[in-house]
Amino acid sequence: MDIKGLDYNTQRSKLIMSEYGREIQKMVEYACELPTKEERLKCAKTIIRQMENRNPQLRNSADYEQTLWDHLYLMSHRELDIDWPYDVSEADNILAKPQPMKLPNENIRLRHYGHLVEALFEQLKTMPEGEERDALVKKTANQMKRDLVMWGHGSADDERIASDLARFTDGKIQLDLNTFVFERVNLNDDKQTGKKKK
Repeated sequence: MDIKGLDYNTQRSKLIMSEYGREIQKMVEYACELPTKEERLKCAKTIIRQMENRNPQLRNSADYEQTLWDHLYLMSHRELDIDWPYDVSEADNILAKPQPMKLPNENIRLRHYGHLVEALFEQLKTMPEGEERDALVKKTANQMKRDLVMWGHGSADDERIASDLARFTDGKIQLDLNTFVFERVNLNDDKQTGKKKK
């Protein structure tokens, strides 16, 4: 729908620094078109005062004036020809995006269990039978149940945990559900930590 006289934000040019608003951007564009360096510098100082009023939290930093001049430089598309009172050569670093972080282990097969439970599976494969292995099986099975309940990953029923434990330990660990007792998992206890009791 195109109605004459209406100006939509979607039809306007994108703001470089949206925290200052479109009016400041128009002032910067006006300053770039002034004929002399003196007029441009005088206009730039006025714009800096307006920018400071629009973004007062910048005053909390020690080098806020440098930051304002850097922002002005960027908003002018690096075209404002004045004798800059501050060095604006590092201004482009403000808009630079950080490199994506590399995940420590991108090959997690079972995201709902996590890499620690995967490490437990590998350890259980090689452990000899005995009390130590039985204790680790119990801890692993209870952790699997907590993970399934916490992430809401399908059902957290006992049969699934027994099946997963057997499958991911290559059949070495067979959980007998007739004798094995899981710990009770209650997510409400986690939600209420930190809340004061009335």
